[in-house]
Amino acid sequence: MTGADTAQAVETVFRIESVRIIAAVARIVRDVGIAEELAQDALVAALEQWPASGVAANPGAWLTATATHRAIDLVRRKETYARKLAEVGRTLEDVPPPEPAGPDDIDDDLLRLIFTACHPVLAADARIALTLRLMGGLTTREIARAFLASESTVAQRIVRAKRSLAKAGVPFEVPYGADREQRLASVLEVIYLIFNEGYAATSGDDLLRPALCEDALRLARLLSALMPDEPEVHGLAALLEFQASRTAARTGPDGEPVLLADQNRAGWNRMLIRRGIEALSRAGSGPYALQAAIAGCHARAVRYEDTDWAAIATLYGRLAELTPSPVVELNRAVAVSMAEGPGAALPLVDALAQDPALRGYHLLPSVRGDLLERLGRPEEARAAFERAASLTANARERDLLLRRAGRRP
Repeated sequence: MTGADTAQAVETVFRIESVRIIAAVARIVRDVGIAEELAQDALVAALEQWPASGVAANPGAWLTATATHRAIDLVRRKETYARKLAEVGRTLEDVPPPEPAGPDDIDDDLLRLIFTACHPVLAADARIALTLRLMGGLTTREIARAFLASESTVAQRIVRAKRSLAKAGVPFEVPYGADREQRLASVLEVIYLIFNEGYAATSGDDLLRPALCEDALRLARLLSALMPDEPEVHGLAALLEFQASRTAARTGPDGEPVLLADQNRAGWNRMLIRRGIEALSRAGSGPYALQAAIAGCHARAVRYEDTDWAAIATLYGRLAELTPSPVVELNRAVAVSMAEGPGAALPLVDALAQDPALRGYHLLPSVRGDLLERLGRPEEARAAFERAASLTANARERDLLLRRAGRRP
């Protein structure tokens, strides 16, 4: 194997194993920033040693062992033995040996890591960036490209997030009780936001960023495997499985958006739909489970005309009771328009126009334009679509709205 081949093998293994290495080391040093640095040190050591000695028989174990040894050395250097006993509550000999711990221990470490990266002490954008870096294995450049931000901005965001966690003394642990409920909500929100940005990009030239959807879906599956007794975790997983199943049909050959009514449902991924149905069977009745049930109604309909819009409107009503939101009400209005006609929904949409939270939200005039068009009021519909086009920062959505307004072929 050439030096270039070895380097590629090392980087591939590290990308796959990095999250577990960082999680195992963070359990020792109690600092995700330092844990990531020690994991990188192990990578450098492999790049230096493996070209001469050959790739280790179990490269993941080798990298974990190297990073763990360095973590133990760091602990011994920086603190006295007695102080470390008081902080960690065990002897240094109790630290897991260089070989990877059992599967349950590794899972515990991963849970600790994701709860730390998604801690509410961080702003949402910092939680997203840090989670993608630590749990998703993305480089700073990849995160910046995905969110159309500068690399320096994302790098600063990640650095500040690590410092904030250290300054706040956030414990590297899986919380319990009320704290766990609050922290779990933050974890689920981060994964949800990552997926949404991939599923309907807020800006840029592309409607979709599939890599972000894949990262979020992988994190949701990981979390549902790590926390099998948390119904809302399965609710989020079900929602993302259902939504991801439609990805290939949501854009045309040139990347243009395809509306739900016009999508070729033969192109929906039946395997992901089956996974969504399975996850939904384990979900409860929380907000993500209700959203998943709505997505499931769409997924089960063989044709657009078969969609159970009355059931969807009812589900949105229940969702509005749990998490009151003008966006939820807007979605409910869409379902009402399909179940009872556009005339029944237009007053609901017009009432939402007074809500300050929807000022600047392009989907409000977009929905209104659709209702007006169906009611045979083309001039008003055209103005609404033009208004919606002026509000969106996504080029593909803007083109679609201008076409609906008759301003583009």
